[in-house]
Amino acid sequence: MHIGIDARLLHYRQAGISRYTLQLVKGLSRIESDDQYTLLQSIRARQPIIKHERFAHRKVITPAHHRLEQLLFPMELSPLKLDVLHSPDFIPPFRAKCRSVITIHDLNFLLFPHFLTKDSARYYGQIDQAVRRSDGIIAVSKATKADIVRLLGVPETKIRVIYEAASPTFRRLNDPDLERQVQRRFGIRTDFLLFVSTIEPRKNVPTLLRAFRQFLDDYRLDVQLVLAGQKGWLFEEVFDLVTELDLEEHTRFVGRVSSEELLWLYNVAKALVAPSIYEGFGLTPLEAMACGTPVIVANTSSLPEVVGDAGLKIDPYRSDEIAVAMWRILTDSELRASLIEKGLKRAAYFSWDKAAQETLELYHSLT
Repeated sequence: MHIGIDARLLHYRQAGISRYTLQLVKGLSRIESDDQYTLLQSIRARQPIIKHERFAHRKVITPAHHRLEQLLFPMELSPLKLDVLHSPDFIPPFRAKCRSVITIHDLNFLLFPHFLTKDSARYYGQIDQAVRRSDGIIAVSKATKADIVRLLGVPETKIRVIYEAASPTFRRLNDPDLERQVQRRFGIRTDFLLFVSTIEPRKNVPTLLRAFRQFLDDYRLDVQLVLAGQKGWLFEEVFDLVTELDLEEHTRFVGRVSSEELLWLYNVAKALVAPSIYEGFGLTPLEAMACGTPVIVANTSSLPEVVGDAGLKIDPYRSDEIAVAMWRILTDSELRASLIEKGLKRAAYFSWDKAAQETLELYHSLT
């Protein structure tokens, strides 16, 4: 079987869907089979995604999310004579002459359309055609599958839940100098709580900041809040609120970080706080748990499904609940030890090898 995987997005960003695509490709490369793969990369990509005899690389001119993508991309695919094309970013080229698999990571653009830019609304507005024309749909959680069925009317039989996993990069480190190294690298002066994500509305950062202000006022602990992630859209409110709440000395915005730096931050942080209003899977809590970091997550969408009983769950609209959860993790050593142990076991349940095997089985089922 000749399988194509749209990996253009890896050139533009290294978060979210790009990380999913990279780990899936690596997982597929570890499976012994007669299948041949073509990885479709941006013409601007400088190096192959992976070096493997069964994986060819084809550079394409059409940029991801381009307004003429549906016209130009199928023309570039035509000479390849693919049997199956996998679109991890969920919008397939509608005129491609092969079977089509799409991955839907979440439907936040349908649930929260007011969070979208004009260009994003145009791109994601193709979702109805995407689910109708695709031959198979991967949902990254049961919660996302339920959303696809409820919001788009897709038959359950067309959807397969295949969980993501944390990259093997994320693990516990045994380095007594790591805390001091992290504090120097990022200008952190004390223990800290960690938030990891793009700064955008559905990540619920304003409520997190209000909760942190309440935590500092109520419990008087010398702790900082470190926020790692690039600016998304509608982020201005967040920085205005930091000033309004007098949190400049207590927060650190470190921007986009490398995988290695993120590994360090997870290992040193006292807890990860993920109060997102909506997540299709919730990869950052899983990465944190794999590093032995306790997690506080919202009790919404897929987050309880991913975390299980290995984290504290809060109402993302209740800053007082978030503040109490912060205090509990920082002061209750028995609770902390229990969450670390449960988190490590929970993270080990998810595997990219398993995800790759299930994805390959889906490819084969369509031909």
